[in-house]
Amino acid sequence: MTDTSKLLAYAKEFIVEEDKKISLKDYDTDYDHKNLTKEEGEVLLKLGVQKLSELQDKLYVHNEYSILIVIQAMDAAGKDSIVKHVLSGMNPQGVNVHSFKVPTQQELEHDFLWRHYIVLPAKGEVGIFNRSHYENVLVTRVHPEYILNEKLPGINKVEDIDESFWEKRFKQINRFEKTLADTGTIILKFYLHVSKKEQKKRLLERIDNPAKNWKFSYGDLKERALWKEYRKAYEAMLGNTSKKYAPWFIVPADDKWFTRLAIAGIIYQEMEKLNLSYPAVSKDQKAVLAKAKEELLSEDSKENHNAE
Repeated sequence: MTDTSKLLAYAKEFIVEEDKKISLKDYDTDYDHKNLTKEEGEVLLKLGVQKLSELQDKLYVHNEYSILIVIQAMDAAGKDSIVKHVLSGMNPQGVNVHSFKVPTQQELEHDFLWRHYIVLPAKGEVGIFNRSHYENVLVTRVHPEYILNEKLPGINKVEDIDESFWEKRFKQINRFEKTLADTGTIILKFYLHVSKKEQKKRLLERIDNPAKNWKFSYGDLKERALWKEYRKAYEAMLGNTSKKYAPWFIVPADDKWFTRLAIAGIIYQEMEKLNLSYPAVSKDQKAVLAKAKEELLSEDSKENHNAE
């Protein structure tokens, strides 16, 4: 029998402490302390998905909290896989998935958080940002010329985008998330930490497998060439925006089965802390239920009588 306690073993392992300077070299991409086989992990993941489904049902009925799950990673790290395999057991009526791409002209006419704010999960819902508002301190930091499209006061050329600009943007994101947390949104942020070697393997699979050709973009290679620049951007982001009210988790991503299991366990553990339950039924409501049951059961005897 699989040890269910192993489902709850990863939050402390992978959480990023608040205001900690991050070097991704200090974090594993292939976790060596799994304490279970891949087969055990797959069984445990099914249990985790089932428990998440049960908690989501209570979240919806409780209607006091919402859950925002943020997934960020380098290309081919397995973001779509997490949505498919970890969150597939949830009721789609209460789950919204958004993948943010290049901002449209309409979106650029607003502040950079606007397009994210309007699709936040409502009370009782789970929202998943597969790529998120953090692209505004990742892609734009590696390609600062993109910032010029936002038409910000005082930012007229790339040279105007200095370190103080990014510090200000981190603070804007932190305030945004603090407001959400204060009003009942549980924020869980996952960085899928994949190695450059494993990314190469997965990109080659996309090229060699006809069923995965559609996933490959030549632009992925151009971004891969900027690996060091992206690493620095991620390190700054993780160190400046992991807060107690909105923590980051750096999850090893070279083994997809383990990545899925760890994230399922972390989400489950954090949702368990909410002590969600179904609404209590009053004596009057119980009396109504009993009466309704009696009436429904009496239909059988009436139908049998009429049949005679």
